[in-house]
Amino acid sequence: MNTYPIFLFFFIIFFFLLITLPQSYSQENDTSYSMCSQPYNCGSLTNISYPFWGQNRPDYCGASGFQLECHNNQNTTIQSSSQVFNVLHINQTDFTMRLVLQDFAYDVCPPNGTNTTLSGTPFRFLPNVGNMSIFYDCPSQVSGVNNFTCGNDSSKLGFYVRGNELEEFPGYEECGFGIQVPVLEDNSTSVEDSLKKVLEEGFDVMYDASDECTTCRDSGGLCGTSQNDGSVFSCYCHDGAHGSSCSTHNSRKNKILKLVLAFVGTAIGLPLIAVTICRNKERIWRMLKTQFGKKNDDDKDIESFLQSQGPLPLKRYTFSDVKKMTDSFKHKLGEGGYGSVYKGKLLADQYVAVKLLNESKGNSEEFINEVASISKTSHVNVVTLLGFCLEGRRKALVYEFMSNGSLEKFIYKKQKESDETPPPSLSWENLYEIALGIARGLQYLHKGCNTRILHFDIKPHNILLDEKYQPKISDFGLAKLNHNKEESIISMSNARGTVGYVAPEVWNKSFGGVSHKSDVYSYGMMLLEMVGGQKLANVEASTNGTDSEKYFPHLVIYKKLEEGNELVVDGVMRSEENEIAKKMTMVGLWCIQTIPAHRPTISRVIEMLEGGMEVLEMPPKPILSSPSRSTPESFSTLSSFQSVYSSKLNHEV
Repeated sequence: MNTYPIFLFFFIIFFFLLITLPQSYSQENDTSYSMCSQPYNCGSLTNISYPFWGQNRPDYCGASGFQLECHNNQNTTIQSSSQVFNVLHINQTDFTMRLVLQDFAYDVCPPNGTNTTLSGTPFRFLPNVGNMSIFYDCPSQVSGVNNFTCGNDSSKLGFYVRGNELEEFPGYEECGFGIQVPVLEDNSTSVEDSLKKVLEEGFDVMYDASDECTTCRDSGGLCGTSQNDGSVFSCYCHDGAHGSSCSTHNSRKNKILKLVLAFVGTAIGLPLIAVTICRNKERIWRMLKTQFGKKNDDDKDIESFLQSQGPLPLKRYTFSDVKKMTDSFKHKLGEGGYGSVYKGKLLADQYVAVKLLNESKGNSEEFINEVASISKTSHVNVVTLLGFCLEGRRKALVYEFMSNGSLEKFIYKKQKESDETPPPSLSWENLYEIALGIARGLQYLHKGCNTRILHFDIKPHNILLDEKYQPKISDFGLAKLNHNKEESIISMSNARGTVGYVAPEVWNKSFGGVSHKSDVYSYGMMLLEMVGGQKLANVEASTNGTDSEKYFPHLVIYKKLEEGNELVVDGVMRSEENEIAKKMTMVGLWCIQTIPAHRPTISRVIEMLEGGMEVLEMPPKPILSSPSRSTPESFSTLSSFQSVYSSKLNHEV
């Protein structure tokens, strides 16, 4: 008689009891569980649970920053930071909310209008949210925009316009003050609709969901926070509060029972497992391979993305291929925030650079950004992506090899080791051609592709040079695709880029809308570094300590240019070289203007670089730069920004 099925049956029964019996001894009914089982209901909002609390739900049934207040059993508000919002809708499946700033729910002319900010809150804007600029107390109507009056007072004029391209509407500077309000970009209203109608539709935000809450709910519990410490998650169960799951708590009796059952189950199960493995080792091996080869959600997202792109001119490599082409990652070229880059070689004696992405959460976005942006581009000044590897958490990107590395080492003359041969010095003609090539690459990304690509991380480290010192733009991990090439302003939920090269509007919306002009700013900062090189850092270090020179060294460059002093401290320059340095400096200063509208397009930059010095105008003095050591707080109104702008004009250098 074959006893295998009998042993298997008892083994399953014992472990089923091991899991289920301790639960049956939990008979104590906890009042916290009863309280948190009550949903929040107010008007159109029904069955709202964690992380929200309020009304008959105590604070420990929710999380900090998610208190809801019901008014007349009809309307719900939530206070976030110092602002109060009306809550129109909550989708607890997608973790999204539709909000309206309460100041604008009843009046388009609130007495104390301020910019809407989500800084310091658990919420963040969704990608479908854009900006609307509203100006008040204007002396006269502004043509080409939507004008309005506050109430019946015709003397209190105002206007509003989608986005931030205010240079098209001269006259806004004379208004009393202005604010920016988030609005839906894909809503049913148009810019011609009344201001009240646009504001009433509100805007969408996303809030973070707790992974612990999923575990708690799966175990039969209700999510909440500790009654002693509101920052600590608690799982409320029938028998009391637990850390993250109702199954984690056991009485002494239950623990003893578990030990007995575990002992009996082990005594029976171990021989059974050994026999099972011997008899079914092939089947078990296939099962383990299937299980551990199962793709996670990120991998499924990437695979779905690759399928959505249709046929790609890229080769898909296995991880074994990648190890072989890099000789098991023998020659490391460099590393960055997303991974390391190794030198490799294909079968056809073609050298490649292989970027091995870190096995961490978040590298999926880097992978998708790179493939989406570079795979369908073809330009002499944009690096070529040859293929990729995707095997679970192991991801790699295979690029053409650039023998001279990054522009960074030529600008700063960096040496990794004291005995390493320093890179050769580039002539001013080389620097000029490199600057022009980078600009042409950016022009292609902004205008030459079917989809406009904004890079958002232009800096010397991401400019690679081939054997002839021809530049190629690389590292598109932070890139953003704008499918509507006619729409220049794009929405961004979070700032992106490298400190020192980030345009002001990327980290503070008070400066304007994020657009292709943001790449122009980064390009301008890079131009100034190409002219100054290490000397730019020396200028900062050798100052007498004034804030303008310490934190805004480009103001020192402006002063030198304005007074006609030499831009390069040491070395004798020919007149032709001095003209190149001066031209690159002037173009760079034009590119880093604080207001996006004051910067040239990248096409205009090319014209300026290729043209003569006689047609170049002296740029205005730059006022602010990308945040360096600390990012200033958001300006509450545009008028406050204008006052800061004016004071710096009178104070700096």
